[in-house]
Amino acid sequence: MRAVLDYCTGGTERKVPAGMLFIREGGKTGHLFVLVEGRVEVIKGDSVVAVITEPGAMFGEMSVLLDQPHSATVRAASDSVIYEFNDAASFLRDQPAVALLIARLLAQRLNVATTYLADLMHQYAGHGTHLAMVGEVLQSMINLPPSQVQPGSDRQSDPRM
Repeated sequence: MRAVLDYCTGGTERKVPAGMLFIREGGKTGHLFVLVEGRVEVIKGDSVVAVITEPGAMFGEMSVLLDQPHSATVRAASDSVIYEFNDAASFLRDQPAVALLIARLLAQRLNVATTYLADLMHQYAGHGTHLAMVGEVLQSMINLPPSQVQPGSDRQSDPRM
């Protein structure tokens, strides 16, 4: 994801001291954050689910793309530097290469999640435990209705209207 840093002109560079939260689970900022240097923790509920050190790693993309509250908290685990984009949707429209990188990242995450769920389903088939519902989870992921998408950009109107 280091390639993202090449597109971060226009973002505000912020120094984030260790311990500072810059995304709060359940909050909605419309901001996108990119790690320049340091170490951050992704926290879901009370559990640290990831520690990220890779420059170019992005945070807040799911909230922006889904127009929903943040799904996790992000905290600086060490003194860090980030780029912050206050209007993430405009940034992504203006930087389609970054949008494509995010799409690839999200596709990788989905692939890992579905592969893991399918493996659990196979391992626990016929055990009658709560893991038997994994097949239902996979099916519901496939059948999710699409979110409302607004085609075009701020510069180009939708030709269908």
